[in-house]
Amino acid sequence: MSVPLDIVTDLAHGGRWTSLRTEQKEWLWRREAPERENVSPGDTFLDAGGLEECVPTVRGTPDHGDAWSRPWTREGEMDFVHCDRFTLTRTMRGTTDGAEVDYVLTSDPGFRFVWAAHALLDLSDRARLHIRDGARTRLFPESAPLLDRAWPKGAPWVEDSWPAPCGLRLDRLGPDDGTAVGAVVDASRCCVHDHADRLSLALEADGQPLSIALWRNLGGFPAPRPYRSTGVEPMLGRVFDLAEAGPGDAARVPASGEVRWRLTLTTHCRCT
Repeated sequence: MSVPLDIVTDLAHGGRWTSLRTEQKEWLWRREAPERENVSPGDTFLDAGGLEECVPTVRGTPDHGDAWSRPWTREGEMDFVHCDRFTLTRTMRGTTDGAEVDYVLTSDPGFRFVWAAHALLDLSDRARLHIRDGARTRLFPESAPLLDRAWPKGAPWVEDSWPAPCGLRLDRLGPDDGTAVGAVVDASRCCVHDHADRLSLALEADGQPLSIALWRNLGGFPAPRPYRSTGVEPMLGRVFDLAEAGPGDAARVPASGEVRWRLTLTTHCRCT
């Protein structure tokens, strides 16, 4: 059965989602990071968990984008943030089985960007990630020691099929093993299963590249004090770093000056 979903955000600190919960489960992982309260645009990312709005890039410059380090504003039902080259707005609505979030990015026609709903989820080692079998999956250089083949010299990524690209099983989390890898999957929907709980994340946008980015950190990041965190991140774009985006790898603002997209979250709980 489907169950209601409550969202709490912190507008003063980057518009971060601090809670995404049902009566049974809090889905967002969080960590103590008091220094986050004093960040400024251009600062190195400070990970407090939750869900971050990462735009116009995730990796690269500015680190995790330009929106997480700025205060947001609310007018009526709409939240927005003004950045140097764009404005991002979002409108959240509860539904009977989850929530819908509508986004609008306005900028000059031709502006290229990557956006990710950088959701760090609080998952057990038995959690499973369900994405359509065979989806093309990009792996990035940190995964090189874990693959069943040599990394091509100078390649920014390699591609293979979900759920085990290049022999690396990504749909199962398992216990901490000291690794941390990122991947981008050519899919617009992912369903997370954790014991009896389910969370589906789906993305819609006309004429823009859609994907699901993953950050599977099983105690491998950061040095010298690593922790466990799992990112399941609906994305406009197909790369973490905008600077690495080739043709079709980034969203692009059309002649209208705006890009619109919708993130849909659906919760399911298996009755026992």
